[in-house]
Amino acid sequence: MTANRKRLTLSTMRLAAVFCLLASVALPPLCRAEAPVFVITPENSTIKFSVKASVAIDGTFDKWNATLKFTSPDVSTGVLDIEIQAASVNTGSGMKDGKLKGKDFFDSENDPLISFKSTGIKQTGPDTFDVPGTFTIRGVSKPETLSLTVSGRGTGSGAVKGTMAFDRKQYGMNSGIPFIKIADRVEVTVDIHAKRTSGPPVEFKQ
Repeated sequence: MTANRKRLTLSTMRLAAVFCLLASVALPPLCRAEAPVFVITPENSTIKFSVKASVAIDGTFDKWNATLKFTSPDVSTGVLDIEIQAASVNTGSGMKDGKLKGKDFFDSENDPLISFKSTGIKQTGPDTFDVPGTFTIRGVSKPETLSLTVSGRGTGSGAVKGTMAFDRKQYGMNSGIPFIKIADRVEVTVDIHAKRTSGPPVEFKQ
């Protein structure tokens, strides 16, 4: 091999090495592009609550936001975050709504948001999950768990439905409503519909 051919070969190898280095920097790893991406469809989703009482107390929250994010197709990498505007409580009764928004219950003026931020997802059955997280209401945060059932597996869209129960007195809601006997246990029911907009399906355990 002549000196000129050697120099040409070395130059070509250096150019290829530089190209590979630039490509590795410019192009994201495949795994990043392969995470499922979901959007919540609030028009057919609901967040409700109920508490046993001598006069029925149950209702919905009209204003809330939720996100469901994954870092890979593995279902255990999912993160569910929910933020509810406490003042959007709707029981169908102005008197009940006013009492619940007040300082004895949600205290929505001083703590306008009720939130749940998941810290993990554990599959407990083919379509069931326990989702531990941090629940915050009235500015008080404690660990709670959502028990969920997922429908629409493998279709690209579906519903996440489930419940979470908490003791209202642990969050400073110690008062009652005149002439109404109220239980301590409050049950929150979520029915959140989501649609996959990109990425692969979520992988469930069999």
